[in-house]
Amino acid sequence: MAPPGTATVSADPDRIALAEIELCGELIIAASAADGERLSADRIDEVLRVAAERAVRER
Repeated sequence: MAPPGTATVSADPDRIALAEIELCGELIIAASAADGERLSADRIDEVLRVAAERAVRER
């Protein structure tokens, strides 16, 4: 679910659920390919494209 203040009007719950499932899948793939026991916070942000999302919001 989108953080408070970032939700769009009449967001489609199915699209949100599918996006969350896709992101979880990407995290699982990244974790299975990782050398260590855990993903670093930076790697998680990279997989979830946090920096790219922040850049879009700041425009």
